[in-house]
Amino acid sequence: MRAQGTWLHALGEAARDLVPIALVIAAFELGLFHTSLAALLRLFASLIPVWLGLALFVRGLVIGVFPAGEALAQGFVRRDHLAALLLFAFLLGFATTVAEPALVAIAAKAAETAVHSGWIARAEQARFAWELRLVVACSVGTAITLGVLRIVYGWPLAWIVLGGYLLVGIVTTWAPPAIVGVAYDAGGVTTSTITVPLVTALGVGLAASIPGRSPLADGFGMIALASLFPVLFVLLYGVVRT
Repeated sequence: MRAQGTWLHALGEAARDLVPIALVIAAFELGLFHTSLAALLRLFASLIPVWLGLALFVRGLVIGVFPAGEALAQGFVRRDHLAALLLFAFLLGFATTVAEPALVAIAAKAAETAVHSGWIARAEQARFAWELRLVVACSVGTAITLGVLRIVYGWPLAWIVLGGYLLVGIVTTWAPPAIVGVAYDAGGVTTSTITVPLVTALGVGLAASIPGRSPLADGFGMIALASLFPVLFVLLYGVVRT
């Protein structure tokens, strides 16, 4: 009965998240586009697999991903292996980002746009897309590494974020126009369904293992860095490549 209640709770949470989205879609479809009721019902029917998948995904995070990430962080702290923890943090950020489907799509479209704008030659299109993926993946790995150091040494998150966005503003003025939009989009595609849970779990577990740290503020603060650094790195990549 307890397991049944847990799954019902997960389904209820997923439904609560999807209902506002469905209402907004329905309002625009009926009020602006005058979509037929039959078409709207088909759209709502397509949301049922999304609802079930979201509930299963979130439940899987709670059961497996979050405990695993927290256990890894706490294990590194107990063994006092800072170098190994930093290497793990970088590889975690890199590996979960380089294969992110959204990043693959953005990089391919960015390379195509760069060719059409005359910034790169068509022969360089595939290499440009691959380099862009590597830059974003390295940026997330660097961000997670810095996030670990920040938690360990208690550095204030606000100053790092403010300094980072100040650098973004400065570098934006130097970067070629063709790369600016891509850079700002890169900050969003990194917050994927794989990267965010693992990084959050690592941060929360690490913060919980060190006295005086806040698992809520310190743990979730890693996501802010993971969204900021890709913007900065891609802008710098555009400056260097020009």
